[in-house]
Amino acid sequence: MEELKSRNQVKEQYTWDLSDLFESDEAFYSAVEAFRPQIVSFSEQYTGKLTDADAAAGAINELKSLVETFVPIGTYASLSLSADQSDPGAQKLSTASSNIATYFGSETSFVKSELLALDSSVLEEIKTKNPDLEVFIDDLLRQKPYQLDPKVEKVLAAYSSVFDGPYELYTKTKLLDIDFGTFEANGIEIPLSYLSFEGELEGHENTEMRRNAFHAFSDKLAQYQHTTAGTYNLHLKKEKTTADLRGFDSVIDYLLHSQKVDQELYHRQIDMIMSDLAPHMRRYAKLLKQVHGLDTMKYEDLKMSLDPSSEPEISIEDSRKYINDALGIMGDDYLGMINRAYDDRWIDFVKNKGKSTGAFCSSPYGSHPFILITWTSLMTEVFVLAHELGHAGHFYNANREQNVFDARSSMYFVEAPSTMNEMLMANHLLENSDDPKFKRWVISSIISRTYYHNCVTHLLEAAYQREVYKKVDNHESVSANDLNQLKRGVIEEFWGEDVEITEGAELTWMRQPHYYMGLYPYTYSAGLTIATAMSKRVLAEGQPAVDDWLKVLKAGGTKTPVELAQMAGVDITTEKPLQETIDYIGELVGELEKLTDEIEG
Repeated sequence: MEELKSRNQVKEQYTWDLSDLFESDEAFYSAVEAFRPQIVSFSEQYTGKLTDADAAAGAINELKSLVETFVPIGTYASLSLSADQSDPGAQKLSTASSNIATYFGSETSFVKSELLALDSSVLEEIKTKNPDLEVFIDDLLRQKPYQLDPKVEKVLAAYSSVFDGPYELYTKTKLLDIDFGTFEANGIEIPLSYLSFEGELEGHENTEMRRNAFHAFSDKLAQYQHTTAGTYNLHLKKEKTTADLRGFDSVIDYLLHSQKVDQELYHRQIDMIMSDLAPHMRRYAKLLKQVHGLDTMKYEDLKMSLDPSSEPEISIEDSRKYINDALGIMGDDYLGMINRAYDDRWIDFVKNKGKSTGAFCSSPYGSHPFILITWTSLMTEVFVLAHELGHAGHFYNANREQNVFDARSSMYFVEAPSTMNEMLMANHLLENSDDPKFKRWVISSIISRTYYHNCVTHLLEAAYQREVYKKVDNHESVSANDLNQLKRGVIEEFWGEDVEITEGAELTWMRQPHYYMGLYPYTYSAGLTIATAMSKRVLAEGQPAVDDWLKVLKAGGTKTPVELAQMAGVDITTEKPLQETIDYIGELVGELEKLTDEIEG
């Protein structure tokens, strides 16, 4: 396993091209410099003047234009830093973006304050005269009970970059300060990093390699646990203070408010998966143990493939055909987006030092999506890429159909289009193979990648996160020991006696950035619940179901999660879709058991 290259050593053709945002860093700084006087002009023109419907609508529309101007600034800086956190130039871009974003938020905070001070009849008049502002006004009215004095709102906006500090500190610790060095396995020294561990070693087929990597990785994390816990505790205090200031009953209520769902949907997703999915996943763990001939099934064995030898190696070029074939049912426009993503370098495939871990899709309004992934040449990455292209397809459609205020759907729904694509990929692979070993690999990938990742990894994060917020709402601080204890308790409850929870497993709370993004982790399983039902519709009905789904994607944030799911023919106000998803996972495990008997019998 080779050492990670520096960013300037990787092949440019496999990096993303940010020139569609700005031709150069100089152009970025020019845009920042030009943006500041626009903010000043807006503030001078409208502060204290939002007294009637026409003036208010004018201010909202001009604010909309300012937001559109800022989007490429924020995106260019963010993506530059994601490509290499250690690059001083990217760090400087990030600081400049953060500073202008803070100034923008502070100097325009008066808009919402003055709008909410108007009589409700005036706000209704704005909606009547300007139907395109209806969602914006309705969202504003939802915020009214929690709005603070205008001067307080301005101060809070001015501190926004400071409030983002804990996440920035977490990222620096994770990607810049922790040097994992090497570890020994099978008599050789092997380089270790976040990218190599999560991309290859965590699920390596060689037991000594996999387990030794886990121990070395966990031992190094443990050295930074107290700093990381202190950083996270600062973030929790910020959330608790904000929730209290705004008059929410709990931090969870505060964080769910922007998602436009209630606590019933939140708790159901966690409770049912913890109780009803756990037995199916324990059967899967037993199958892994049996197939690999392990004496003991340990926590660090859970990410290995059921049959690594049946997983094809896939080049970046070959991945395009798989993606096109699997997602072709989405139509020519959707496929056009996918092919442009390859041809026009919207995707960053390379491995390099300082690159953000995992995968994500950024979809700036007025431009096109950008996808970060670390390509390992394993077929699994095709699922990951299909997932991120699901996000891309979602906002590629929504951004064209909606204004900048209405394009983004609730966080609760945002993982549905991405996981939908994973299901389409799996269905395509199963339909086009009669090889029992390959079919077993595909089904095990659905479980170990799609469902394990979204309904186990992220759901266990959510169950742990819920316990953390109980402490926070009880005005308790959390130390590394507290977080370790909570995380271990959740993992042990889910896996029971079927998996030995190795020392170090509790430190997985240190690996995820999601805890700095509100109640994000549980939304993966929520999205996959919708996607599972929708993918079954596509299999059964074909084009009519696809047409419904495309309408959902185009709706963006103009509907609530419940309404978006209803457009797709899924009623998430009941437990039925989630129960059917859990039952489906049980059926997949049963199919794996059957195929294993056939292959080994």
